[in-house]
Amino acid sequence: MGVALSKKSIDFEIIIKTGDVKGAGTDSNVYCVLIDENEGKSRDLLLDVRWRNDFEKGSVDLFKIRNVPNLGKIRSIQLWRDKKGIGDDWFVETIKIKQYAMKSNSEKSEKEKTPNNCICNEDEKQNIVNNNNIDSEEKTIEKNKKIINNIHSGLDPILVFPCNRWIEPNRKYLLLQYDSVLPQFDPRKIQRSWELDEKKTKYMFADSIPGIPKGVKTCPVEEHFSNDYKWDIVGKKVKFLAQKKFTKLLTTNKWSNLDDMLDVYKGSFGIPYGYYNWKSDASFGQQRLRGCNPTLIQLCTEIPENFPVTDDLVEPFLDGLKLEEAVSGKELYIVNLKILENLTCKDSRFVCPAMALFHAKKNGDLLPIAIQLQQTPSEDNPIFLPNDPPYTWMLAKMYFNNADCALHQACTHLGFTHLVVESMCVAVHRSLSPSHPVFRLLAPHFLYLIAINNLAVQKLLAPDGWIDVTMTMGVCGLFEILKRTWKNWRLDVDGWLPKDLEVRGVGDTSSLPSYMYRDDSLMIHNALVDYVTEILTNIYDTPEKLNGDFEIKAFGAALTDEVYGAGIKGVFGDGKFEKLDDLIKTIVSIIFLSSVGHAAANFCQYDEYAFPPNYPAQLSGKIPTNKTALTEQDIIYHLPNKDTTLNIMVVTKILSDRGTNGLGDFEVQYQYEPKAVEAVERFRTELKEISAKIKERNKTMTVPYSYLDPEEVPNAISI
Repeated sequence: MGVALSKKSIDFEIIIKTGDVKGAGTDSNVYCVLIDENEGKSRDLLLDVRWRNDFEKGSVDLFKIRNVPNLGKIRSIQLWRDKKGIGDDWFVETIKIKQYAMKSNSEKSEKEKTPNNCICNEDEKQNIVNNNNIDSEEKTIEKNKKIINNIHSGLDPILVFPCNRWIEPNRKYLLLQYDSVLPQFDPRKIQRSWELDEKKTKYMFADSIPGIPKGVKTCPVEEHFSNDYKWDIVGKKVKFLAQKKFTKLLTTNKWSNLDDMLDVYKGSFGIPYGYYNWKSDASFGQQRLRGCNPTLIQLCTEIPENFPVTDDLVEPFLDGLKLEEAVSGKELYIVNLKILENLTCKDSRFVCPAMALFHAKKNGDLLPIAIQLQQTPSEDNPIFLPNDPPYTWMLAKMYFNNADCALHQACTHLGFTHLVVESMCVAVHRSLSPSHPVFRLLAPHFLYLIAINNLAVQKLLAPDGWIDVTMTMGVCGLFEILKRTWKNWRLDVDGWLPKDLEVRGVGDTSSLPSYMYRDDSLMIHNALVDYVTEILTNIYDTPEKLNGDFEIKAFGAALTDEVYGAGIKGVFGDGKFEKLDDLIKTIVSIIFLSSVGHAAANFCQYDEYAFPPNYPAQLSGKIPTNKTALTEQDIIYHLPNKDTTLNIMVVTKILSDRGTNGLGDFEVQYQYEPKAVEAVERFRTELKEISAKIKERNKTMTVPYSYLDPEEVPNAISI
């Protein structure tokens, strides 16, 4: 054991965090130069500890620097690496510097301000970068951990130089403190230009299926999962199905009765909430307000001509009101799935273009009062009613939910979260430098998005994949539905929650007091508006800064251009972003779709789908064309068999798992500029208050609605 070096002999401590990205670590030689506020420079510093394997994926490495005493406060870092070693790719997340002492401007001589760029010999390298051979390796590692912990916990003052970049070999990168600067003020114009040019080659739009949101041409290495096994959907499915109880269940492929289904919910598979009260009309109504697809219900201002509901048919369910009175009193709501008419499905299956009418009760229930399974009235297309024979009414509700499921998976879930946000992600990468403040604001909400979409195409959307096997519409039907809806989708309506609620006429909390999706998502939406507004008003504190930001103008063009960009309709301000409010709303919409929109559509899938009678992804046989009394066996005949049911259970169980942290708890920190950090903290505080409100409300609910508790809403679409 030797005597530990005192801090007085150390001028700097440099802490480098290598990203937790696949292939991020490097074995190449890494160098840096420290540059102070007066452009004084250190010598070239080799960052290396002899006995340690530095710069491994996800690692944090500490380097103690000596003999660089004559610098003022460090303002930038020049960083580069060579190509030595087996693995030379390197993704750097952050560089943090602890500066122990500095000379003031008055103390510095002209000689001290002169840059010193000499490269050290091998002996000097080990003096400059402390290899800690005085102490034992174990003791030194422990000491370094304590120093790093103190730095990260704020006990020691530090300078932060975010990177969030791949460091290419033999190329010098200049990193600025906070690395958050508008392009017109960035002194690194050449570096910024070639970085953007390179990103454009990696993030290229592809219109592989015309008529749906554009995606990325190939998945860049930056987007790969850090741990592929965590996302191995097929592997998990095989593992689940290998369990003995499933093997036993598959000895016969038909269900004996509805109670027979309960035998499957054991071990990893708890009984889904959808099983409880699934027969009740109140539960069917609640699916419109808090289920997988809560964005279709709308106020019924007039009964459609092709839905010939009369007072004689529905008066028994209107609490003494006439039909016209219920409409004028804003008590009737409707879901019309006309978009599904004449849909071509897998193996000539049929999805109903159904309509359903609901009555909002004074006690908060939303009850179905009429269902028509096809659009054209006829004798073999009756209006089914709650007083029809029980199993006949039950089957009508199941076929309606089967149709609702098709629209949910094609649009609400896949198209208008996964795919449209990928389009937005590509537009961001093609337009905004990693140093742009708006890029730093949006980046946490794109984590693993492209990778999970790439995986979905390979595993779930492939021919004879999960969609083909488990869903009535199949892949061909899914893409046809998406094409029909995408051509009318607008960001300023469908992607902007307040306008969406207004257009659908569902903002009245007294009429729809149990609309949990509306209430919870609005609270988070308002918090997002506060958060984004605070950050962007700090960035663009004058109109000139916004008008001079050529990267943000390019971003608007990349979002809206139908040929070279994403071709998204309804971007606020037509994507010109001449007004700050237009940019604020656009950014809020992107974050909302990435977090709340996806959470609402995704994380209740197991609870809804795993018990097929509740929300059947697939139904067989012919749709009911009359009101003949049916039996339980008739219901079972239409349900998916055991093998298909197990496929539905396994995949929805996997998809219902959270892949990233709760909203505001970012996996990768991008915000270091002090005002932005303060905004993040206020955002987190507001989210905690929302979470507490939701938890308190849920205590009084038989079936809690927790899917939009901010703690349960991931930052990004990562599953």
